[in-house]
Amino acid sequence: MVGRTANKHFAAGIDDYAERIGHYMPFTLTVIPELKNTKKLSEEQQKQAEGELILKLLQPQDTVVLLDEHGQELRSVELARWLERKQTTARRLVFVIGGPYGFSPEVYARANEQLSLSRLTFSHQMVRLVFTEQIYRACTIIKGEPYHHE
Repeated sequence: MVGRTANKHFAAGIDDYAERIGHYMPFTLTVIPELKNTKKLSEEQQKQAEGELILKLLQPQDTVVLLDEHGQELRSVELARWLERKQTTARRLVFVIGGPYGFSPEVYARANEQLSLSRLTFSHQMVRLVFTEQIYRACTIIKGEPYHHE
């Protein structure tokens, strides 16, 4: 994730779901610090700088999935099946939530896939909370637990 979660309520929810996910699989959140003096940078320069920081954290064998408005939309049950397949094929599955202007061309080129949470636009703070909840939901669906209702 690019930048910290400033809203304490969102941060508490994200931490809660991240802890729950940890009961099902290894899960860590990595925050790339926000860039300083961004008012002096164009949107492209900001995406480029964030992209360099993102790419430094990736390993060659990582399966990289961008959360992007142009990505594939899945229902929660479909996400669970997708995640279940990835657990058997990916050495390390890395989801990337970019900055406010999206990703640099280099990050798009490195990505293996793109997923979209919705056709609606959410704040980056909200995306983090919704996404961690959806990963938790997918874990419960995979295990056949009663959290999710059709």
